Amino acid sequence: MAEKLRLGIPKGSLQESTFALFKRAGWEFRMSSGRSYHPSVDDAELEPLLLRPQEIPRYVEQGILDAGLTGQDWIEDNASSVVQVTELAYSKATLNPIRVVLAAPQDSGIQSVRDLKGKRIATEYVRLTERYLEEHGVEAQVEFSWGACEVKVPELVDAIVVNTETGSSLRAHNLRIVEVLTISTTRLVANAQAWEVGWKHEKLENMAMLLRGALHAERLVGLKMNVAKAKLDETMSLLPALRNPTISPLASLEWVAIEIIVEEKVVRDLLPKLKRAGAEGIVEYPLNKVVY
Repeated sequence: MAEKLRLGIPKGSLQESTFALFKRAGWEFRMSSGRSYHPSVDDAELEPLLLRPQEIPRYVEQGILDAGLTGQDWIEDNASSVVQVTELAYSKATLNPIRVVLAAPQDSGIQSVRDLKGKRIATEYVRLTERYLEEHGVEAQVEFSWGACEVKVPELVDAIVVNTETGSSLRAHNLRIVEVLTISTTRLVANAQAWEVGWKHEKLENMAMLLRGALHAERLVGLKMNVAKAKLDETMSLLPALRNPTISPLASLEWVAIEIIVEEKVVRDLLPKLKRAGAEGIVEYPLNKVVY
């Protein structure tokens, strides 16, 4: 039987966005049932395993997994010694990093970490929170919570340490951010020994390249158009190309084809300008990967 690379995939809120990213990068994962921890993948060299992202750094460090995707926040919380292959700036709903924050009720007197002396804090980030308190010389009681920390204040605890992407859940529970403990993005990490195995090292480097390429393409689109040579300078002055535009000759000597990559958000303003400048046959198309 061929050797496989055991890969930890984050189960829970990151699961679907991770599967979607891998699909754009060229791998398709499928679940046999909603409770399965062993998704199938169209790559005979991979053995994926669904795990809570909190656990993945520890299992990678111990060599139970060769590699995995997890948050920098959980690497810090576990104080795990792993090889960070690449940063992948995506989360469950956006491409933005998440923040691990100290939050308290809107009407609370807690204005900084120093106001937590003698208070009770609920969090999934017990070790990260304890280290933060220690760094600021604050003694407080930190208790582990199985999620849903927001509902515990102020009846059960005085404050919480949670991760937030948009802050909407905190606002919905009448909480405000007091301090930011750390900012976190998803990371592809590897076990130190597995990283020294030639084919696994190459496999992970290739995976990192393609995953980054898929993320780079997320906000970009391609544009191609035909432009009369007499209008070329005017058209070129409008183009915010990722690199220099590609210009190709057409059968008609008086016309050229232009192809560029631009941020999708600029297209709605750019396309009418290109049309007025004389561009014709303008086509916008999506991108799966952009590899620099």
